Amino acid sequence: MPNEISQKNFSADAPADVPAGKRVLLAAPRGYCAGVDRAVETVEKALEKYGAPVYVRKEIVHNKYVVETLAERGVIFVDETDQVPEGSHLVFSAHGISPAVREAAANRQLKTLDASCPLVTKVHNEVKRFARDGYHILLVGHEGHEEVEGTAGEAPDVVHLVDGVEGVEKAPDFPPEQKLVWLSQTTLSVDETMDIVKLLRVKYPNLENPPSDDICYATQNRQVAVKAIAEKVDLMIVVGSQNSSNSKRLVEVALQNGAGAAHLVDYARQIEDAWLEGVTTVGVTSGASVPEILVREVLEHLADHGYTDVEQVTTTTETITFALPRDLRPPRAKRAV
Repeated sequence: MPNEISQKNFSADAPADVPAGKRVLLAAPRGYCAGVDRAVETVEKALEKYGAPVYVRKEIVHNKYVVETLAERGVIFVDETDQVPEGSHLVFSAHGISPAVREAAANRQLKTLDASCPLVTKVHNEVKRFARDGYHILLVGHEGHEEVEGTAGEAPDVVHLVDGVEGVEKAPDFPPEQKLVWLSQTTLSVDETMDIVKLLRVKYPNLENPPSDDICYATQNRQVAVKAIAEKVDLMIVVGSQNSSNSKRLVEVALQNGAGAAHLVDYARQIEDAWLEGVTTVGVTSGASVPEILVREVLEHLADHGYTDVEQVTTTTETITFALPRDLRPPRAKRAV
């Protein structure tokens, strides 16, 4: 590292006084969540156990570096199951799949491993239960996102996508006796989702809440961490890919909560010198599908420009983990008789 980065840790509840020179406020938590960690490890363990090639439907997670790194190791990413040779090993991405995709894979005798995030699977189960109980479901999410396609595919006749505020007006009318419930994509902005739900309640007074918040803990935690530092920074750098919904939401949250400017980058080399002109304090965070190595490279880049004082602002500590698919778990030790 060309310049030594001095990193201190502070809680958001009691921020320390900071000298007036150039500084970085590093948000925590950031980066990999439990679902992404499980998905990436699923592919890595599949490579170890079965050897290359291992096929993955769609991107395993929405991060360019992760996808490119796995491709170099023998992973082949495909759009649909019909691109996979019969009998091959196929991993379903973290974003979840519809029953139709699962059936198509079975028809090709593919040996599948499901890397769907358990929190996404929870929403799928809610859709199936509400559809079975006679509900129509208003799904708050982004059209074309893989998670939304998989979730809606569980009950396409009764799931109605609400994409943004404009989607509320486009949502269908229902008779007064129709049971209605809203669910959401897990990677949305918490504040934006609740604004949409408020409008839905005006249109549908009998709208019911889901049994629990669908927006995942990691998405919420990363947004809270950004809010804690946004008004203190002249510039927020969010590390993440353009097709990562939760990373893009972090840029929006930063701007909505006082950051002077905010940019989404995959790599440190994408940071433009012009962004740093006149900037004293830079905030740094990363989306839930971003490995920490990319954040370290951003910190090194900023250190080269004089931002060597790095302070980590921690709003919570995450301890959640998810088990790997059963076929990839180590065998249990046999009990002594």
